Amino acid sequence: MLRIALPNKGRLVEETRELFTDAGLDVRASSDRALIASLGGEFEALFVGAQDIPEFVADGAADAGVTGWDLICESGRALETLTDLGFGRCRLVVAAREDLGVGTLEQITGTPRVATVFPRLTEMFFTERGMKIELVPVSGAVEIAPHLGIADVVVDLTSTGSTLRVNGLREIATIMESTARLIVAAGRPESPRTRALDELQVALSSVLRARGKRYVMANVPRARLEDVRRVLPGLNGPTVVDILDQGAPGARGTMVAVHAVVSSEAIFRTIADLKALGAQGILVTRIERLMP
Repeated sequence: MLRIALPNKGRLVEETRELFTDAGLDVRASSDRALIASLGGEFEALFVGAQDIPEFVADGAADAGVTGWDLICESGRALETLTDLGFGRCRLVVAAREDLGVGTLEQITGTPRVATVFPRLTEMFFTERGMKIELVPVSGAVEIAPHLGIADVVVDLTSTGSTLRVNGLREIATIMESTARLIVAAGRPESPRTRALDELQVALSSVLRARGKRYVMANVPRARLEDVRRVLPGLNGPTVVDILDQGAPGARGTMVAVHAVVSSEAIFRTIADLKALGAQGILVTRIERLMP
């Protein structure tokens, strides 16, 4: 069995499970508290803290894992990203107390105390800029540190910045942007296990590629195909198929069937444009997986 380390709690759990389910790898656990669950086939899930997943994968306890780019970089371990999964988007930022009147890094004087759960990334960031700091490692609730008088500056994750603002903190710099990644240990030798993981990567990527897309089919006048091409660009232009039973055998009918993948955001306008071109029998369906 190939073990895939998945987060057991936090912001990535729901979307990670949804992605695996959509890829046909539904979590089959004996209970909600199970630490190991079948994903079907040769895969099983290992549920651990998101911050521990880089270590589990790098040390070989898991064959692959899903966790945030921020935690991968913080670990400093030799890991390879198979796929950027795109969800769990956030930023690791530097924020200072609002009442300090600091708006940029250059306005920070002396040796500020910086509270963070990302000591490695924080130290690297300030060292690269020639700034001395006093690290204040904390395990959580970073925003409270300035109110307790143990730090003037914090380095923390944020999606919208609202939590920082509510707690009297102002963003002054962005260290990095983060999303969920599918990772494996770097330098893995070629084997049946690596091929299975490559197949996993392809399956997950096909689900992600299909999101926000719709499959459109319609019968359109052959004479309007050039106009249809502009309405339905598709991935490589629309697929055009002759329709049977249109007149004498071998004759080219006046209508053809066109198929294309379009953005779901454009579907309303696409249908209206097709109708204006004389399209009939328009069908729009969701796409579960899309291979390039």
